[in-house]
Amino acid sequence: MNGRVLVVGSTNVDLVVRGVRLPAPGETVAGGVFERHHGGKGANQAVAAARLEAPTSFIGAVGGDRFGEEARQALVESGIDVSGVLAMPDEATGVALILVDAEGENLIGVASGANGRLTADNVAAALGHAGPSSADLILVSREIPAAAVGEALRAARTAGARTILNPAPGGDLAPDDLANVDILTPNRGELAVLAGAPDEPVEVLAGRLIGKDGVREAVVVTLGRDGALVVDPDGVRRFAAPDVVAVDATGAGDAFNGALAASLAASFDLDAAVRRAVVAASRSTTVAGAREGMPTSAELEAALPV
Repeated sequence: MNGRVLVVGSTNVDLVVRGVRLPAPGETVAGGVFERHHGGKGANQAVAAARLEAPTSFIGAVGGDRFGEEARQALVESGIDVSGVLAMPDEATGVALILVDAEGENLIGVASGANGRLTADNVAAALGHAGPSSADLILVSREIPAAAVGEALRAARTAGARTILNPAPGGDLAPDDLANVDILTPNRGELAVLAGAPDEPVEVLAGRLIGKDGVREAVVVTLGRDGALVVDPDGVRRFAAPDVVAVDATGAGDAFNGALAASLAASFDLDAAVRRAVVAASRSTTVAGAREGMPTSAELEAALPV
């Protein structure tokens, strides 16, 4: 039976400047073009899942400002259940300042706003209302307070739902949190922080996080243009990314995680789900904006290798 995707995380408004190159510290690079998009890791991941026709709910917080109203409406227009989105009248909606160069690489600074005020009690109440089951996927990222992340993972485990933790932005995790994670999806840098030995091979670092008191099922390392690597008790598998002309890498990791969750909720096995997620992430970089290039089901099926 197919399940739902319940995403717990942040929603932001992205203020973007596109230029020829990224500035060095203290440098001003003129001549850029300004754009505004909807963003936030959690909301982006929810959109990515919904575009692949997964029944999707988002749990998070917005401020009592115009940005918050727009962020909520954008999720509704993507077919996402927003009954778990808390409005905080005295807070600003989260904002991300993004610089993008001609090769699609980016630098991002975030003002958390309402995202930073989301509490464990808020998350517990929203998940209690949603009533997750063993058929559901709960996808969590870290642009919200650690207590809210921990509660989402704990509540999912109690309900028997499968969990994916995207440990971004990077940082240490509480041991109890890691033990409630079924699938961990770090990039190289986040993996090095979590494993505590940055000079060792990626597959060795990932293997350290699986097992007793660690990740329960698999570590899936996102490798950008190099695709992804899966480490689980069955061994190590690599999944290459298709060749694309990248315009903007903003949101590629979110496209990956949303597609992974949607595919697992649709009963694909882990390897098939990762393969689909790699293609979705690559496809997302071909269009400017964190969400604009995230593929629909038809677009993803057309892009998958035969």
